Order: sequence, then C-alpha cells, then structure tokens
Amino acid sequence: MSFGIYLVGFALLIVGLGIGANMMHMPPKWIGVAAIVLTGLGILSGVAKTRQKDSQS
Repeated sequence: MSFGIYLVGFALLIVGLGIGANMMHMPPKWIGVAAIVLTGLGILSGVAKTRQKDSQS
C-alpha cells in the first residue's frame, strides 16, 4: 500500500473524529491537541507499514 493512500485514509479518520468531538461539545483546544497527536501517530505508522525492506548484500 502506498504512503499517500495511507495518509489520506488517516486524515479522513482524524476529520471524522474531530467532527464527532465537536458535536459532543468538546473544547476546540483539545480537539486540536488530539488532531496533532493523531497526525503524528498516522505518519509514524504509515512510514512503518509502507517502508521498503533493506536488501541484504
């Protein structure tokens, strides 16, 4: 799976969770904190899942 597709899917997840948190009247400051943390986790897991294995010489 490509890194770009993985990040687009993760971005949709973050947006959906942010909208849900907004509908639950969560303070915007904490929605922003959660979005930043989830973005970092998405990048880390996307790199780990789409990384090419090193060739053994």
